[in-house]
Amino acid sequence: MPEAVLQIETDAGRGVRRILLDRPACGNALSADLVAALAQAVDACVRDDVRSLVIEGAGRHFCTGMDLSALDEETDDSLLARFVRIELLLQAVHQAPFETVAIAHGRVAGAGADLFAACRRRLMRGNASFAFPGAAGFGLVLGTRRLATLVGGDTAQAWIRSGRWIDADEALACGLAQARIDAADNLDAPSVHTPDARTQALLDLAMQDPRAADLDLALLTRSAARPGLKQRIQQYAARVRAARQQ
Repeated sequence: MPEAVLQIETDAGRGVRRILLDRPACGNALSADLVAALAQAVDACVRDDVRSLVIEGAGRHFCTGMDLSALDEETDDSLLARFVRIELLLQAVHQAPFETVAIAHGRVAGAGADLFAACRRRLMRGNASFAFPGAAGFGLVLGTRRLATLVGGDTAQAWIRSGRWIDADEALACGLAQARIDAADNLDAPSVHTPDARTQALLDLAMQDPRAADLDLALLTRSAARPGLKQRIQQYAARVRAARQQ
């Protein structure tokens, strides 16, 4: 049986669909099945004409990045294909013709942080922390432009070059996250003096450079296609394990 990786609930009356990343034992890391299920869920939101999509994570963390638990079985080519599918998912979320809301908690890293940054509303519960280690760790260019539009080019470059953890206060101050909330907050309340979610989504699309998505995919592919991707990720994973043991 395929692994159950998502929980999906729909409030048809409000047009709100909620997705829970449901791999808590591995920090909701993005397996191939989870990426495929998320992509299908976003497509279904378009078909079903939902007004708002809310994404959360089960367990202790929102999403700790790409799942590398079976790295020994991967090849450079299979890893490249997985990263391309992640980028296409991020583009679908970022360009969605409805409001997208990410509610982060715990650790939010790598492709998980890129998923958070791709959403229009970016909220936190508790003291979430964020990291973008792909470029510094193993030479991958993923989500850089989207992050820069939120926090500015200099800040995005500094975070990406260092791969360091960004605490909740810094994420709020720089614009990566927009607010802290608690479980009682009403996410369905409309913003004051702003366009409705669907109008805002269309405005955002109209403002985008039509070549930007193609450029993002090209940069990712070029960085991931360099020979030795698997080896670079293995070396990065070894450094992370060693640092945790110190």
